[in-house]
Amino acid sequence: MKTTIDPVNTPPAPSKVLKISLWIAQVYLAAMFGMAGVIKTFLSIPEMVAKGITFAPDVPLWLTRFIGIAELSGAIGIILPALTRVAPRLTWMAAAGFAAIQILAIGFHAMRGESAHTLPLNLALLLPAVFVLWGRSVKAPIPRRQ
Repeated sequence: MKTTIDPVNTPPAPSKVLKISLWIAQVYLAAMFGMAGVIKTFLSIPEMVAKGITFAPDVPLWLTRFIGIAELSGAIGIILPALTRVAPRLTWMAAAGFAAIQILAIGFHAMRGESAHTLPLNLALLLPAVFVLWGRSVKAPIPRRQ
């Protein structure tokens, strides 16, 4: 049976501006979470505090290391699958993970009374993560390599 494409019900292709914006957001998220992941995974607690990770002395080291590894994994996952087109759905899943990290971070920092200076950064990471999640899962998914 021959399948035909219905031009009336076919959604329009995503614009080039949207595709470029998604790549910019992905690179931004990879850089930001990659740097934070390296700091939380490899530096000592005093070094983390000096780099602005002020909560490090107040939580178990294993938790900080776990968050760092999650951030490093996400930094790879938001770029590599989309770039290679091998399992590209991992891209929006990484964005979902970043959004979850930021939602939890907002609550954590609010409990510590740190929202005044952490909320802007949390939002600067949450909003592009949600944008990439929406863009790569709904509006402009990357096709799997054949």
